[in-house]
Amino acid sequence: MSCTCLSALPRWGVQEIILPGPATGNPYCDQSLTAVFACADEQRTVPGFYDGEGRYMVRFMPSFEGEYTFRITGSFLEAPVCGSFAVLPAREGVHGPVQVKDTYHFAYADGTPYRPVGTTCYVWHLQGEEIFENTLQTLAASPFNKIRFCVFPKHYDYNHNEPFAYPFQKAEKKPGQDYAWDFTRFDPAYFRHLEKAILRLGEIGIEADIIMLHPYDRWGFSRMEIRQMQRYFRYLVSRIAAYRNVWWSLANEYDLMPLMVTDHWEALAQEIGQYDPYGRLTSIHNCFGFYDHTRPWVTHCCIQRSTEGVDRWRAQYHKPVIVDELGYEGNIQHGWGNLTGEEETRRFWEAAVRGGYAGHGETYWSEDEILWWSHGNRLKGTSPARLQFLRDFLDSLPGYLEPWRSNWDDRCACVPGEEENAPPVIVYYYSHMRPSFRDFTLPEGTVYRAEVLDTWEMTRIPAGEKEGSFRLPLTGRQYAAVCFTRIK
Repeated sequence: MSCTCLSALPRWGVQEIILPGPATGNPYCDQSLTAVFACADEQRTVPGFYDGEGRYMVRFMPSFEGEYTFRITGSFLEAPVCGSFAVLPAREGVHGPVQVKDTYHFAYADGTPYRPVGTTCYVWHLQGEEIFENTLQTLAASPFNKIRFCVFPKHYDYNHNEPFAYPFQKAEKKPGQDYAWDFTRFDPAYFRHLEKAILRLGEIGIEADIIMLHPYDRWGFSRMEIRQMQRYFRYLVSRIAAYRNVWWSLANEYDLMPLMVTDHWEALAQEIGQYDPYGRLTSIHNCFGFYDHTRPWVTHCCIQRSTEGVDRWRAQYHKPVIVDELGYEGNIQHGWGNLTGEEETRRFWEAAVRGGYAGHGETYWSEDEILWWSHGNRLKGTSPARLQFLRDFLDSLPGYLEPWRSNWDDRCACVPGEEENAPPVIVYYYSHMRPSFRDFTLPEGTVYRAEVLDTWEMTRIPAGEKEGSFRLPLTGRQYAAVCFTRIK
């Protein structure tokens, strides 16, 4: 048995241990590696993986400060490899992985609230170095704190180029085949590039919602046999589960993969559960029919629909709801891809006042066919600035919004408090309607500070202290909101 002392790292960082081993045969299938990491507050069993060229690796994320020990065993090791390392306080601004909070919401591991304002760039990381860097630069200046993207390349409208590399090693083609793969052998360089994207996103505070499978495919990755998919899931999870900003999405539009049945999806979810020792957030995304979001491995609902159903889905599934595909701001030919910026923004506010969250996308046509929703690069739309206004507003609240006493022609939410009938914050949202005034009756015996919001012009106008029943002048324009904050 050999022992070693590794360098210290910050809490929620990644400790990476590299061991030499055999490169002959098929190491992806023939060899195995397992580590146990322990401190006073946790013990986790972590799978290792083969990284090519005789390199075997184990990655671990410590959840606590203090002294950790580890013990690694492997099929090719003559004796266990043991050691220790110190875990220091987290880096400034790092709050840990995101978890479910209070049934319907999210928070970082240290308790800091997390309110997802996401976007979608399906294969931004496969477009070359210039677009890769442009996308990160754009994201750093955006309101987005989550991004959905695929492991595999995508074939669809405006997505016809080849990626710079492929996830599997090539096999001998049969007559009539365009592509042939050895699904038992991965291309480590491909996955290292994915890891680079995840790390860079983490540096700018963005969660990486990893889409593990999807149907938009000319290469054959969506048509793997279930045992091949299971092997791929094991490899991917073993490689990247240690990164604190990883979320799992089993598939984008799972119901467009006709070879897959419910038992297959459940088997893949079991692979995640077995090989992810941290219990990362996990979802599955629909096109038409919803998956059964009551399944215990589903941590939150990832839904494709308009956002008017958020409060109903909360009540049905008792989990956080993110409408991650609500239609895209843009001007392409598809109905899902030519929303106005106003409508994109409105759907985000509908989700928020119904107690949920939403995801952005952008599909403005250009001659180079580089569209944000798939390729990233640069944003062109008018909604992102308004989504920053929404995010700032939500972050200014003392808690999470919950649906409250809505009327037929408005949506009402509140931040709950100790007094059920007099919450600390009450928010009304008027969507497409444009009232010039509204009559309000506030909870008896309370005084609230009133603000009139124009969610499109991004203004918050003080409207004085209010109590009892009164009439409040509004903007007379669409997308108005009113916020009452209790002061007495």
